[in-house]
Amino acid sequence: MDFSVLMPIISVVAALSGIALGWLGRSRMIRQDIAQQASADTNLRVDVEYIKRGVDDIRLEQKAQGKRIDDLAERVTRVEESAKQAHKRLNRLEGGE
Repeated sequence: MDFSVLMPIISVVAALSGIALGWLGRSRMIRQDIAQQASADTNLRVDVEYIKRGVDDIRLEQKAQGKRIDDLAERVTRVEESAKQAHKRLNRLEGGE
């Protein structure tokens, strides 16, 4: 084989292999980018779920706190009524003596 025929064949093979290797490298980088994006999305979803659970816990705690405040307000009202009746009785006793 003549060297002048071999040189263009080698050049074509080198160019085609360069294109193939470049294409493989690009597709590998795209797969890695997709994997990194999926990982970031997963972490974000996990964080959002954690925040949702925290908000739900806060809401439940807030409802329980509201119930305790309502119960306490009812008890204070009863104590005020009882104190008012006690003062009336004391006033009657003081007036009667």
